[in-house]
Amino acid sequence: MQRRDSLWFHAGFRRLWAGDTISQFGSFVGQTALPLLAATVLAATPFEMGLLTAAENLAFLVIGLPAGVWVDRMRRRPLMMRADIARAVALLSVPVAWWAGWLTLTQLVVVALLVSVGTVFFDVAYQSYLPSLIGREKLVEGNAKLQASQSVAQIAGPSVGGWLTQLIGAANTVLTTGAGYVVSALFLWRIKETEPEPTRPGDTSLRAQVVEGLRFVFGNVTLRAITLCTASANLVGSVLMAVEILFLTRDLHLSPGAVGMMLTGGGVGGVLGALTTGWWTRRVGQARTIWVVCIVTYPPTMLIPLAQPGWMVALVPVGLVFFGYGVVVYNVSQVSYRQAICPDRLLGRMNASVRFVIWGTMPIGGLIGGALGETIGVRGTMWVSVIGYLVAITPLLLSPLRKLRDIPEEPAAPHTDSALLS
Repeated sequence: MQRRDSLWFHAGFRRLWAGDTISQFGSFVGQTALPLLAATVLAATPFEMGLLTAAENLAFLVIGLPAGVWVDRMRRRPLMMRADIARAVALLSVPVAWWAGWLTLTQLVVVALLVSVGTVFFDVAYQSYLPSLIGREKLVEGNAKLQASQSVAQIAGPSVGGWLTQLIGAANTVLTTGAGYVVSALFLWRIKETEPEPTRPGDTSLRAQVVEGLRFVFGNVTLRAITLCTASANLVGSVLMAVEILFLTRDLHLSPGAVGMMLTGGGVGGVLGALTTGWWTRRVGQARTIWVVCIVTYPPTMLIPLAQPGWMVALVPVGLVFFGYGVVVYNVSQVSYRQAICPDRLLGRMNASVRFVIWGTMPIGGLIGGALGETIGVRGTMWVSVIGYLVAITPLLLSPLRKLRDIPEEPAAPHTDSALLS
């Protein structure tokens, strides 16, 4: 039986959760369909696949910092709705162009770039909106539930995307992604809770506000460590993503449907991670979990590049289960930590500053992955990526997070570290 203070009984959160779940499902279908469309229909090279991967996250590098200032100046829920609709329109252009016989790789790259712009605003606004919707004391529970939905979508989305691609074609499959964003916007529209009026910055310039957000993140030793670790992991993760579909289709000779099945491994691990995050935070500590779970779950990812055609393809989903589990527990812990220690007026800029760095490395990683795929081969590139995950943990191990057990109860003062160590 659920406690009455559980977020299961919070109507606004339930609507946010439902909309996010549908949006995530459509996203994972699309993330499988677009690369399959490029690889199998448009005959993309490794470098072109890397370019597509880079475009999917380039906006975080280009407009990530000013986006945080704009999010802090605006009501976040309407902004999220507009971002959903914009992404839907961009994605729906893909099947239209396919039906007309006009679809090119250039259009896929442009669509991926436009979708990434919408994702910048949605993600920064979403992470800044959650504390005001549910309260800081519920952040771990709220983030765990949202991560669970993302993981379920990660299980079903690639599988459905692969099978639909095989059945009706990749371009038609992209329709589900656009529809998911539309439904997400409808659920957000139905949230009735009143959002607090954003704090007006007065005459402070855009540049000064951007700098204030950056100083809060990089002037805080634990936030700096989390940001550097996540940025490094996303860099090498994008190296892997650039060649992952090529590895599965060309090295392991898998069909689109089988590719979808392989990619569900990360989602299975993610669901298990979301369900057990509470156990980690109670037994290990909310702050300590951030680095301990990485040490436990990242080494098994080295199974992935060991896979071969035949029974050894099973190494791919096994490695992805461990990886998906660790990523979800890590993300719930570190996002809750960031939200809890940040003052309300800086939430948008803090999230944007962190996202600028951690997502800004992804287009770079995509280009590196494509270039490495051309020079050292797809399997060699996979090895570079999984070894890079182990190196990425280093900033956490060198930070004061090793001495903290739980999240501080009060927000940290800007530009100081002392509040975190009390």
